[in-house]
Amino acid sequence: MADDREELVTERFAAESLVQSGADDLERAAEAALRPRRLDEFVGQRVVRDQLSLVLDAARGRGKAPDHVLLSGPPGLGKTTLAMIIAAEMGAPLRVTSGPAIQHAGDLAAVLSSLEEGEVIFLDEIHRLARPAEELLYMAMEDFRVDVIVGKGAGASAIPLTLPPFTVVGATTRAGLLPAPLRDRFGFTAHLDFYSAEELERVLVRSAGLLGVPLDHAAAAELASRSRGTPRIANRLLRRVRDWAEVRGDGTLSLVAAQSALDVYEVDQLGLDRLDRAVLTALCTRFGGGPVGLTTLAVAVGEEPETVETVAEPFLVREGLVGRTPRGRIALPAAWTHLGLEVPHGSGTLFG
Repeated sequence: MADDREELVTERFAAESLVQSGADDLERAAEAALRPRRLDEFVGQRVVRDQLSLVLDAARGRGKAPDHVLLSGPPGLGKTTLAMIIAAEMGAPLRVTSGPAIQHAGDLAAVLSSLEEGEVIFLDEIHRLARPAEELLYMAMEDFRVDVIVGKGAGASAIPLTLPPFTVVGATTRAGLLPAPLRDRFGFTAHLDFYSAEELERVLVRSAGLLGVPLDHAAAAELASRSRGTPRIANRLLRRVRDWAEVRGDGTLSLVAAQSALDVYEVDQLGLDRLDRAVLTALCTRFGGGPVGLTTLAVAVGEEPETVETVAEPFLVREGLVGRTPRGRIALPAAWTHLGLEVPHGSGTLFG
């Protein structure tokens, strides 16, 4: 029976990429239980917290909705959580939607026209708003008004609709794609940075307490060091270590449990997973360190080029393992060292 449980846990998560920062619906549901509800519970991002606290305190003092807020940064750092905290701190309802879900100006007009006074609307992936909806949002954010088009063709007419004061919280992983007119309408903008190991340890200790599982300090440090500076990944690894401890251990999240679980799920000391190591191995052993084109590299690891470029490459570049040059991707000396290979000497291809 115990063997069956072990196989079930292994099968359930074998295909899961534990160290990627995106989240599906199941992941978001699991995250919801661990999200801080107030700004003073939010770990990390000290500068952003201080600035946002000032914005919210000032708005409460005036009895008005706070300025529109734009949050940018890589996935998994807490943009959605901060949007929820803003609504909670203001005692306001929260409406959640996303750029890809709003493809027409009418879709956005329907959402805006149903807002209550002081309500917070969270627009995730705001850089993916359709252009007509984007232009409608300009007017709504600045003048709290939208023009509803009635009829078609020459007989169409615009009916101005006044909106109650509200706050837009936009989140984006690609701030550079936001047009300047939209960016300028946000009264407060903040960029979220990757977390330090110490901050991630605090996140893990808090999450373990909410999950009701004992977490050793050494285990917390081990998980933090492999979480790629991202709380979402840290919490995901914590849940997988809990699975291992409950099925194969004594229920305690010890250092041994953490290391054993991460070995099962193929997360190494740097936080690299199977795809990351496949990219490094292909670069170093098949292509002599490069340079090699993205499409060729993707074929070599059996993935789509977009997967390699958006899932594996950002972290590998950030950690100094892979470089991007006009001629293609190259393996940097740290990649060879991480794989336990000798760094080639005098190889010009290593540096483009």
